[in-house]
Parts: sequence; C-alpha cells; structure tokens
Amino acid sequence: MSRIQTIDPKTAQGETKALLDGVHAAFGITPNLFRVAANSAAALNAMVQMNGALAKGLLRPKTREAIALAVAELNSCNYCLSAHSAIGKGAGLTDAEIEAARELRSTDPKLQAILHFAGLVVRNRGQIGESELQNLRAAGVTDAEIAEVMGNIAFNIYTNYLNIVADTEIDFPVVRAHATA
Repeated sequence: MSRIQTIDPKTAQGETKALLDGVHAAFGITPNLFRVAANSAAALNAMVQMNGALAKGLLRPKTREAIALAVAELNSCNYCLSAHSAIGKGAGLTDAEIEAARELRSTDPKLQAILHFAGLVVRNRGQIGESELQNLRAAGVTDAEIAEVMGNIAFNIYTNYLNIVADTEIDFPVVRAHATA
C-alpha cells in the first residue's frame, strides 16, 4: 500500500478526473504513479503535460525509455524500473537493451553518449564540464536533443522521487534495482 493515498479515477472530480481519464485513454490503464500524483491537480497536470510535451520531441521513444531506465536505476526507483521495463518493451527495447540501459550502456554510439551523460548529470546534480557537452556533440547529439535529454532526466527524477517518497504500489511486472556496493 502506498504511503500517499492513490486517488480512485471513478471518484475523482473536476480537473483531476479529466486528467486521469486522459491518462487512461493514453495508456489503457491508470498507473498508480498518476493516481498518487492526482492528490494535487497541479502535480498531476505537470506530470501529464511534461510527459506529453517530451513525447512530441526529437528523441525517439526507445531513447526516452532508455534514459528513464538509466535514471530509475541510478535512483533505485523500483516502481519506475518496473513501469519503464514494460513500457520500454512496448517501445521496441529488447530485454538485453533494457538491462544495458540500466547499466548506462548501449551498442548505439549516440545512445551510449546520452546514457553516459545522463549518469553524470544525475550523479553530479547537473554539475558537468564543457568536455561532456563536446562528447555528446561528437556522438551526433544536437543542442536541441541535449535540451530534451535534460527534460527527460528532470521528468524522471520527479517521478522517481515521488514514487520513492510515496512507496507507490507497483502495478507492473516487478523489477528491482540492482544492489549497489
């Protein structure tokens, strides 16, 4: 049971109900993450809007899911690891690609550079050097894509932390973070 209550879409009202109905229409389910965020219409709206805006960007779904998996692993967010493992498969990631993303690895040089960068950003709280941006550009990542990578990192930190604080009940096949030394 979550430490922050989940809002039942059937009893939600007003803007919260409309947002939860939109989530259900988009995903075919109403994941518990959104039901936790629904305690605040503003928080839920922010989540829905940011997710929707980033989905319309330059980064392919597989790239966004790889970033989500990397960030969730770094933050030990079991809910997000579970959700993005399932969503990642739907976006075309193989089991091997899902595991690799969790380890900040990819056989694709551009995605490898993005995952390495995401790891540095999360571990160093955004404090990175000019050389890291140059490494991204050398791998073919544009400044527009860098901005979207940052948006995806920020969005996933928000969802990771909300789920960790709430101890959101996992409603996907369960995936656990790797034990760290």
